[in-house]
Amino acid sequence: MPEVKKIATRESYGNALVELGKKYENLVVLDADLAGATKTGVFKKAFPDRHIDCGIAECNMMGIAAGLSTTGKVPFASTFAMFASGRAYEQVRNSIGYPHLNVKIGATHAGISVGEDGATHQCNEDMALMRTIPGMVILNPSDDVEARAAVEAAYHHEGPVYLRFGRLAVPVINDRPDYKFEIGKGIVLRDGSDVTIIATGLCVSEALGAAEKLAADGISAQVINIHTIKPLDEELVVEAARKTGKVVTVEEHSIIGGLGGAVAETLGEKLPTPMLRIGIRDVFGESGPALELIKKYGLDADSIYEKVKGFVK
Repeated sequence: MPEVKKIATRESYGNALVELGKKYENLVVLDADLAGATKTGVFKKAFPDRHIDCGIAECNMMGIAAGLSTTGKVPFASTFAMFASGRAYEQVRNSIGYPHLNVKIGATHAGISVGEDGATHQCNEDMALMRTIPGMVILNPSDDVEARAAVEAAYHHEGPVYLRFGRLAVPVINDRPDYKFEIGKGIVLRDGSDVTIIATGLCVSEALGAAEKLAADGISAQVINIHTIKPLDEELVVEAARKTGKVVTVEEHSIIGGLGGAVAETLGEKLPTPMLRIGIRDVFGESGPALELIKKYGLDADSIYEKVKGFVK
C-alpha cells in the first residue's frame, strides 16, 4: 500500500494564510510570540507589513484584532488554543463576540496530541468555551485539505470564527475532486446501517479506521465528519440517528460541551437516541508522546472499534 500523506493542520493554517494573503490585501495576521509554532511565520516572511507580533500578551492581541476589524481589515489572531480560548476568554467574549466583530481566531496546539507540553497546554475545553459565546462559529478541520478550506471559508464569513488546529501530523483523507467545504454542513464519509460514528478533527481518520474493523465483524457503521461544531448540522445528525438508531461521537476534546455535548443536546430535543460519547472524560491530560496519549485516552482506531463494538452489542 502507498504511504499515507500526513501533515499537521497548523502547517496548513500557515500555508493557507499565505495563499489568501496573495489574493486579499486586507488580510492581516497577529501572533503572540509564537509565529514559529503556529506557523504564521511563513506569512510574516511573505508579508512583513501585514504581520504584527503582539508579544506574550494574548489578551491585548485580541483587543488589537478587534480594533483592526473595525477599519476594514480581516485579522487572524494566532496563538495556542489554551491561550486563545482560556487566557483571553474575556477579551474574545466582550471585545469580539459581544460587538460581533469580523475577527478570526487561529488556535493551534489543541487537544491531547500536544503531547510532551503536558496538561497545562493540552486544551480539551476550548470548543466548550467558544460554543457559549453567541454568534461564534467553530471550525475543527480533520486534515490539510479541510484546514485550508476552513481558513478560506473563515475569511469570507462575516463575523467571529474560532479555528482549531493541531500540532500532530495527521493523514490527508479529503484529497478528492468532489470534496466541498461549507460552514455548518457535515460530510458523510461512509454509509452504514447499524450505528453512526460522528467524528471531528484528527479523530475522523481514526473513526474511518474503526469502521473498517467493525465491518469485518459484520457491523455496518456510518461515518460522518463534522468539521463545524457551531453551527452544528442538526439536520444531518437527526437524519443519521433516525437511520441507524445508535450514535457515537468521537472528539479530541472533553466529552463535556464539545461535539458530544452539541450532538446530545440536539438529539435530546429532537430525537432521543441511544448515544455514546468518546473523548476526554472529565480529566486533565498528561505529558507524553502524542500517539501514546491518543491511545491511552481511547482516541485511536482500535480503541474506538472496541468501544463502538461493545456499544452496538
